[in-house]
Amino acid sequence: MNDDILQKLESIFKLFFKNDQIILKNDTVADDIEYWDSLTHIELINTIEKVFNITFTFNEVMSFETVGEMVNCIQNHLQG
Repeated sequence: MNDDILQKLESIFKLFFKNDQIILKNDTVADDIEYWDSLTHIELINTIEKVFNITFTFNEVMSFETVGEMVNCIQNHLQG
């Protein structure tokens, strides 16, 4: 399931950042993606929440350091 989530996230990132060259890995961090800063992070999180029909807590959002952590959190919400 994690691979499916990662693939879906990659599609979201490509559309959100308007960059078809983005390839996400579990260890991808904000510094790896051009224009992924603190302002776009909140907009990106909102988009992810809508697509997956979930709601992250503030602490979850603030704890994401890698895409893998985001994937795990999404999986927990979907199972939950």
